[in-house]
Amino acid sequence: MLTLATTELKSYLPMFLIAMMVIGFGVANIVLSQLIGPRRAGKVKGQSYESGMNPIGTARKRFNVRFYLIAMVFLVFDVEVVFLYPWAITFPNLAPRSDEAFLWLARILFFLFTTVVAYLYGYRKGVFKFD
Repeated sequence: MLTLATTELKSYLPMFLIAMMVIGFGVANIVLSQLIGPRRAGKVKGQSYESGMNPIGTARKRFNVRFYLIAMVFLVFDVEVVFLYPWAITFPNLAPRSDEAFLWLARILFFLFTTVVAYLYGYRKGVFKFD
C-alpha cells in the first residue's frame, strides 16, 4: 500500500518541478531587475509611456467599436486554433470509415462553420476596412 502512494506522488514530480521553475524564474527576474536595473530618478522616469507617444488628455476617451470587434475576431480565431490543433492530431488515428470518425468530422465542421459566421459578422460590420 505504501509503494502505491509513493508511486502516485512520484507522478506529480514533473509538475512540481515545472511549478518551482516558473516561480523561481519570476522571483529571479524581480530580484535581478532590482539589483542590476537602472536607477534614474527624474520627472520623465515616473511618467506613463504608451506606444512611443507621450500621454496627452484623459484615459477615458471613447474608441471606435471596430477595435473591440477586431479583438473579438482575434479571440475567435485564437480559440479555433487551440481546438483545431488537437483535433487534427487525433483525427488520423480514428478508423477511416467508422461512425466515430464521421461524428468527429461533423463536430469540427460545425465548429468551423461557427467560426466562419463570426468572420462574416465582423466583415459585415466593417472590421477589416481600415480607412
